[in-house]
Amino acid sequence: MDRPRNVGAMLIIYSVPVALYSVKLRILLRHKGIAFEELPPPGGYGSAEYRALVPSGNIPAMIHDGFMLADSEAIAEYLNEAFPKVPMLPDALKDRAKAREFSRCHDTRLEPAVRAMYPQVANETRNAQAVTDGGAAISKHLSAVDLLLATSPLDPSQLWICDCGFAVTFAWIKAFETALGLPVIWPDRVREYDARLQSFAVVAEELAAYRPAMNAYLEKANPPQI
Repeated sequence: MDRPRNVGAMLIIYSVPVALYSVKLRILLRHKGIAFEELPPPGGYGSAEYRALVPSGNIPAMIHDGFMLADSEAIAEYLNEAFPKVPMLPDALKDRAKAREFSRCHDTRLEPAVRAMYPQVANETRNAQAVTDGGAAISKHLSAVDLLLATSPLDPSQLWICDCGFAVTFAWIKAFETALGLPVIWPDRVREYDARLQSFAVVAEELAAYRPAMNAYLEKANPPQI
């Protein structure tokens, strides 16, 4: 995949194809025009070789000119300061705090509820009640997102760090609606927010590049062929 090239120091991102939080990070990298090389974890995800580089073993992780950092949000905020062109956090103190609050809503509430659906993807072992309960939990968190959007001070014409995770998580929710029959209630304001995120070219491009990995993961959702 072609990457924008405007950075001198070497920037490496360790990831695996289906990693959601890596998509979140790549949207930021695309938007800021930061050149990077994406590599699989040396020795494989969870290996001792990878933990020698990244003690937490987390995906994604970054090495920037010899400096290692893990956790997508920490990396995103670091890159926003290291490469200040195209800022992705507001200037005002209280607006930055609200942006971080919105990010935490994604990272600690909505995304974990969506991640809980991954074990239900395989058709042979799917638990219908778990899918129903998961849809209710996700709907609850989407309602909270709706309330935060209603009072957000952030300029909607800008793409912020806090937007990047929602873009890919919304894509997974919609994929699970189709593949698992996940029952989800989308508030109108959240649907509008999803559409607005996809109107940014970097978001649409990254989701298009990521979709083959999503589709490959979701193949096991199909009933077995007889």
